[in-house]
Amino acid sequence: MLLPRLSKSCLTAARFTSSPLRSASASFSSSAALRMKIVPVPVRDDNYAYLLIDDTTNKAAAVDPYDVPKVKAAAEQAGVQIIAAITTHHHFDHSGGNQATAYPDAPIYGGSDKISALTKQVKDKDEFNVAGVHVRCLATPCHTQDSICYYVSDSTGSHPGGVFTGDTLFVAGCGRFFEGTGAEMHAALSYLGKLPPQTVVYDGHEYTKGSLAFAKSIDPDNAALARLEKLIKDGVIPAERTTVGDEKEWNPFMRLDSAPVQKATGGGEEGAVMDALRTLKNNYRG
Repeated sequence: MLLPRLSKSCLTAARFTSSPLRSASASFSSSAALRMKIVPVPVRDDNYAYLLIDDTTNKAAAVDPYDVPKVKAAAEQAGVQIIAAITTHHHFDHSGGNQATAYPDAPIYGGSDKISALTKQVKDKDEFNVAGVHVRCLATPCHTQDSICYYVSDSTGSHPGGVFTGDTLFVAGCGRFFEGTGAEMHAALSYLGKLPPQTVVYDGHEYTKGSLAFAKSIDPDNAALARLEKLIKDGVIPAERTTVGDEKEWNPFMRLDSAPVQKATGGGEEGAVMDALRTLKNNYRG
């Protein structure tokens, strides 16, 4: 498996409110020169929460903090104060930690009132700051209709930018269409594909090995997939060190017009191709 980030524990959620790189040798979060740091926090069996840190003020937001005690411990270890929570969608394994008494004054950002303890509802293109870190909201309805991805950057430009994708975009994969259609997922991934190619992807689950196996079954001659496989074999953590540019090279769900995907799905308009590809993934047992 992929280094320690895959070692996760199932812990009970507490109440949150009252009442990086293609093949880099070091994580962005380890560089003292950066204003913005992102620290992954493995939770449950395969989920990721994150700390989004402004290193100059030691303030942070917790992204999808399902397991608040674990997120709190990570913040204490990093020496930062959590001042906000950011939720990618309403599913409990992402929003379940919003009801924590540990941070009674922290605003809870999210895309709908289905999100537990929400205090700041956001929509597409809304912007806010976590201390000196800028956050832009990208509405990506499909997995759920309230799915929001968050593009983050700092004023120094020393970090290439990151995007928290929840259950919309995974490394070499995408989320199930629980509340949407193939056309909506195509629109969502195309929207994310417009971000700068160097944007680091911070997804919501560790599904990389399964996604890679499926992608190889669709597009076995794709050299980018061989590169991803080598990252895994070398112990690199894909969810922390891959980019939007990488995903456009190796993720079949972002390559609907490629000949292998067209052949595997029978072709057609993009929404139909996406639906067919998702069905193939749902039924894949390789």
